[in-house]
Amino acid sequence: MSYPVGTPIMVKKGPGCLVQILWFLFIGCWLGGFAVTAAYILFLFIVTIPLGIAILNNIPMIMALRQPDRLITPYGEVHVPQYPFLIRALWFILFGWWLAAIALAVGYALCMTIIGLPLGFWIFDRVPGLLTLRRS
Repeated sequence: MSYPVGTPIMVKKGPGCLVQILWFLFIGCWLGGFAVTAAYILFLFIVTIPLGIAILNNIPMIMALRQPDRLITPYGEVHVPQYPFLIRALWFILFGWWLAAIALAVGYALCMTIIGLPLGFWIFDRVPGLLTLRRS
């Protein structure tokens, strides 16, 4: 397939599907649960909120070895502009922390079924965006 020059191409890195599933079943399921619990405990203390956010932003990697997609052009990597800090902070305080908790609970529930596993992984990938409106 050929693309016009300068067209961004989505690049996915990381291990294959089987390795991701095995990681989730044997390590990611319980490690992700510990990480989510630790992140929400860190949210209780104002000073440690950034550390909790950093943990939840890495949930796809912790739970299923999934790295964020990258947009690549012949001229280099494309960086997606983010919303202003104040909007992201207000979103986190008003909506993000509980929307991410609901999404993680639904993702865990879906991952308990074989059919729901891909959708559960997809939801885990969306947690950073729900938490702080982070664009990837």
